[in-house]
This record gives sequence, C-alpha cells and structure tokens, in this order.
Amino acid sequence: MPAKDIFHNTVKIGLEKEGWEITHDPMYLDFGGVEIYIDLGAEKLIAAERKGEKIAVEVKSFISGSVISEFHKALGQFINYRTALSQKEPNRIMYLAVPNTIYETFFKLELIQIIIKAQNIKLIIYNPNREEIAQWIN
Repeated sequence: MPAKDIFHNTVKIGLEKEGWEITHDPMYLDFGGVEIYIDLGAEKLIAAERKGEKIAVEVKSFISGSVISEFHKALGQFINYRTALSQKEPNRIMYLAVPNTIYETFFKLELIQIIIKAQNIKLIIYNPNREEIAQWIN
C-alpha cells in the first residue's frame, strides 16, 4: 500500500466538515492487471442537492522538488485512476486535491489552465492551515 500524502488527513477533515462520509481510505481498485490505491473515496449523505454523490480524491501536496515534475506525476496518476474508476465505478467522480497556495500560483498559469481544461480535471482546492476545502472546480 502506498504512503499517504502529507496533507491526506487535512483533505479528509475538510471533506468531513462539508458533510462527506469517508467510505474508503484508501480506495482500492484492481483493474486491467494493475492495483490502484486512490487516496480517498467519499459519499455525500447530508445535503439534499448532493445526496448520494460519490467521489474519489487523489491528494497532492506539491511540496517537494520541481512543481512541474509533481504536476506531471499528478496528471498521469489522475488520468490512470479516472480511467480505471470509469470502468469499475462509473458513478463516482474523480477529483485532484491541491493546496490553495499551489492553485493560486502554479495552477493559474496559462499552460496549466489549458491542460486542466483539455483533460477535464476536477479540482478540490484545500487550505492546509485551516483543514478546510476552499473551492471545488468542476
């Protein structure tokens, strides 16, 4: 089983504050001869407008090395996980969780915005200091 990201529990707490029930920690998928561990699986049970909504969340911290290298790794994982998830649990929506400081700097660069849009990547922006979800970007 892979190691948890440094902000894994931050995102987990943030989701719980918004009424999400963590159903998988991590979420294991075995598909196409590959074992996959997505950081979190969650289900919304409280709010009527999102009742029954299911998500899977890959948490990234972007705290080590090159940010562009971290992005390449995160993008590859996200696409692989979303593809497997679409086959195993097509009703679950895949999100990439990134810290608000990285979103406000790196993720707003033109090239990164084009990639995010072209790849239809859904984002959860979290505040590590407040252990809260700052923004959902669909």
